[in-house]
Amino acid sequence: MTADTRNILVTSALPYANGSIHMGHLVEYIQTDIWVRFQKMKGHNCLYICAADAHGTPIMIKAREENINPEVLVERISKQQLRDLNDFGVEFDNFYSTHSAENKKLVEEIFNALKKNGHIYTKDIEQAYDEKMKMFLPDRFIKGVCPKCQAEDQYGDACEKCGATYNPNELINSFSTLSNTKPVWRESKHYFFKLSNFEENLKTWIKDSNLHKSVTNKLFEWFEMGLHDWDISRDDPYFGFKIPGEEKKYFYVWLDAPIGYLASFLNFCKKNKINYSDYFDAESEAELYHFIGKDIVYFHTLFWPAVLKGAGIRQPTSVFAHGFLTINGKKMSKSRGTFINGRTYLDHLDPSYIRYYYAAKLGPSMEDIDLNTEDFVARVNSDLVGKLINIASRCSGFINKQFDNQLSNELDNQELFNQFFSASEGISNHFKNREYSKAMRKIISLADETNRYIENKKPWIMIKDEVLHKEVQGVCTQGLNLFRMLMIYLYPVIPEIAVNAMNLFNEKEWRWKDLGSPILGKKIKEYRPLLTRIEMKKVENIMTSKEDQSDKITKETGKITIDDFMKVDLRVGIIEEAKEIEGADKLLKLIVNLDKENRTIFAGIKSAYKVEDLVGRSVVVAANLAPRKMKFGTSEGMILAAGPGGNQIFLLSVDEGAKPGMKIK
Repeated sequence: MTADTRNILVTSALPYANGSIHMGHLVEYIQTDIWVRFQKMKGHNCLYICAADAHGTPIMIKAREENINPEVLVERISKQQLRDLNDFGVEFDNFYSTHSAENKKLVEEIFNALKKNGHIYTKDIEQAYDEKMKMFLPDRFIKGVCPKCQAEDQYGDACEKCGATYNPNELINSFSTLSNTKPVWRESKHYFFKLSNFEENLKTWIKDSNLHKSVTNKLFEWFEMGLHDWDISRDDPYFGFKIPGEEKKYFYVWLDAPIGYLASFLNFCKKNKINYSDYFDAESEAELYHFIGKDIVYFHTLFWPAVLKGAGIRQPTSVFAHGFLTINGKKMSKSRGTFINGRTYLDHLDPSYIRYYYAAKLGPSMEDIDLNTEDFVARVNSDLVGKLINIASRCSGFINKQFDNQLSNELDNQELFNQFFSASEGISNHFKNREYSKAMRKIISLADETNRYIENKKPWIMIKDEVLHKEVQGVCTQGLNLFRMLMIYLYPVIPEIAVNAMNLFNEKEWRWKDLGSPILGKKIKEYRPLLTRIEMKKVENIMTSKEDQSDKITKETGKITIDDFMKVDLRVGIIEEAKEIEGADKLLKLIVNLDKENRTIFAGIKSAYKVEDLVGRSVVVAANLAPRKMKFGTSEGMILAAGPGGNQIFLLSVDEGAKPGMKIK
């Protein structure tokens, strides 16, 4: 680690453990992941920490409906959330849960410190109570007629039609969404945090934390309105941590959820023998950044830094807020057909597409971004496939076939290479400042320049000329080195494609510092397609996919419906290469020909088959599985086999005459 290496801790808002990850959530996780990957490429010690947000009334209610313990619900859903996020290339250093021993310890320590320092008090308040369910109701579990515009079926805290905010007791004809009965009003003792104690400290922190101006403008609006003390307790029944000394009072989820950042990091420290206090002592020089959505700016820029200050813990270095996602110009909504689960996307499309598209739209402000399906298809096909991947496809073909995979010993145009390298500082600053859309525009403009260079040289004509034949090697070496530089720039955005490009050059790792060192005089591998064009039909399938009862059926019976089974795309594949993997006990690496493309598939058949017996064999491939990142690389499908295991594994056979890529009905 060098003297200028920074220690950086990064978090995203914790996904609430009562539902699936959807495309709106992914704006934040992809934005954060890009920034973290960039910092790591620059050589900094950057850690990405997250956790399942496990507490609160909605989780308690959902667990009741499923007749399971809340802990079971949280564990199941958080595993699904982590799987989906990982499959989108989001790479956490630690993903934990707020329902943990570490979080309970930290919440109680922070509460006791706040209490000792005079920042906690109690008072009796009046709340809506559901007599049938025997529980106090959060505002979102009360509905009625808006007192301002008379719109029906509005929540207890705000009207979605006119935007008015109000107290639940102001609703007309209010009712509990849990029992459909009219709530009554009861008094209860609650604990409050004195946010008003921290106005001057917060103004100083806001000035020092270099927040985006759209955030600071909103914050000073709230200062003008006056800071309100914060209710940090909830009454029994509730799923969460009990307040020390109380039997029927719990910490409000919004107190223990952000403390979950600290708890997840504490868990990481225990596992990796890192000193937790180096990051969270009040005088720590480590950097702490939170990526959040604009809907939770109030909590993260007022309550959270105030709680930390009051407990004697360092405050965040900064908080980065983004806007919401709209789809085809409309708010995400199941009824409008504009709500897309992350897993639905993965069932149809490569995650690299959406990672690039979000990057091409994202900036540092809280402006909303729109996922326009036509623009999505056009931009990805044009930028990634038509401009970027096309460079590698054109140039590597000549190197592979005409020059025995050997790159030339020098570049054809050193000045052009230097020009591309000189863009690195500007692109670096764009990534650092979360100006991803500016970085993407610059990178794609460089891809355009590369294609113009190749068009001007015309290696496909040069290769036919005996005199110019040898020069093609230098031209294509130039093109491939420019492509390599572009892929290093894009590594934080489309890491899976970048890794495959890295493998093309027989390299193990890319850092930002590698940009200035061209690859010369070395052999590359045979080129294999890095990305294919998006078919509009697949996007249409995502938009028309409807959630049905199959998930419920699967949970209750372990069985799937015929509709689930019909989603599996079974095709004939021919094994072209089979290799053993160093360090793998069960896996073999297979290159399988599916006619128009070759797939890398890792198959656990090493105990039953020798690699030399597999080449040329026809197999059945589940071709539409989402790519799965594994220890030894990314698997792009599954070979079907049967048997109890060991040497008793039998590949499904295919009759003679079956052609690669043929669909199995």
